[in-house]
Amino acid sequence: MILEMKVPSPGESIKEVEIATWLVKDGDYVEKDQAIAEVDSDKATLELPAEASGIITLKAEEGDAVAVGAVVCLIDTAAAKPAGDAPVAQAAKTVEAPKAEVKAEAQKAAPAPTYASGTPSPAARKILDEKNIAPASITGTGKDGRITKDDAVNAVPSMGTPTGGSRGSERTKLSMLRRKVAERLVAAKNETAMLTTFNEVNMTPINMIRNEYKDAFKAKHGGVGLGYMSFFTKAVTRALQLYPDVNSMMDGDHKIAFDFCDISIAVSGPKGLMVPVVRNAENLTFRGVEADIKRLAIKARDGQITVDDMTGGTFTITNGGVFGSMLSTPIINPPQSGILGMHNIIERPIAVNGKVEIHPMMYVALSYDHRIIDGRESVGFLVAVKEALENPMELLMENNPKKALEL
Repeated sequence: MILEMKVPSPGESIKEVEIATWLVKDGDYVEKDQAIAEVDSDKATLELPAEASGIITLKAEEGDAVAVGAVVCLIDTAAAKPAGDAPVAQAAKTVEAPKAEVKAEAQKAAPAPTYASGTPSPAARKILDEKNIAPASITGTGKDGRITKDDAVNAVPSMGTPTGGSRGSERTKLSMLRRKVAERLVAAKNETAMLTTFNEVNMTPINMIRNEYKDAFKAKHGGVGLGYMSFFTKAVTRALQLYPDVNSMMDGDHKIAFDFCDISIAVSGPKGLMVPVVRNAENLTFRGVEADIKRLAIKARDGQITVDDMTGGTFTITNGGVFGSMLSTPIINPPQSGILGMHNIIERPIAVNGKVEIHPMMYVALSYDHRIIDGRESVGFLVAVKEALENPMELLMENNPKKALEL
């Protein structure tokens, strides 16, 4: 019996996936529930398990975009499992012969030079003139060897005479996830009235709390560390409640306001940027925030993040400081209206009560959609975040750090 394996739906809004990697070869014997492929959607990378045991025949190549519900492989469930671990050999299949045939066909198809060879079309000539490229340096792909407009567009100017060293290049197709990220970022720039406001935070109070309680916190909560993200998440949820317009989004001519804070945390995974969501962060304790971020970060690192983990979110926090960024203008994660950018911590001299002191300082940035958030709300929001981070004992811990940290 031949079983047709179709692409399952990774999520309600996803209509197409891409075959990222086949984990088996054509003709292999596979076991039921064995992972046979990794598929990329615009949300995440997921494993495709075999629906039955048998010999597999692949119907799609790596890099192919296939519709949800399309057949990607066949499994012959009547085939016997081969002895040992060796895959079933593919009968009468050769690779070199087709390559030789393709080469012969290519040689046969190559046209002999004619009077038209190397002659650009008017549109191609205009492009080549703008690029300052001589037509003689281009091989035309048009009829009788003519240089087409596409040939001219794809032509690269000479970079001069090489003086030694490697000059190789590689052209690779972007994953579906990376293409979707690029599409969303461009849309955010083009479709929102995005502005960025900045401030700075003295991290001394947070560092003092972490230095005093981080060991006890980690020991008490099963290896969950007391990091900066819990302080920033708590400060953000407090500020969102003070300035609810920042916790809203545009929907056509309407504004959708939320009475909960689902905080998207931007993380860098093996497949690119991902933004898993910490749900109802306003109700979480420091331990709850740190544990949820750790759980999501591990899933992203291991490629186990799901669509549900990244769906929704009312506000985003991104930390470029872990890579050494001093200052940036983060791009809004649509359809959200705001994103907070954290940066690296640098000891700098600042004035404190009329005296110069050295303190660990961080620049913070809030990018926001000016269509829905005015300057007063954006600046007030960022000031509220700064106030909470510089006075966490009172504003985030009710003057009882042991109770707040559940020690």
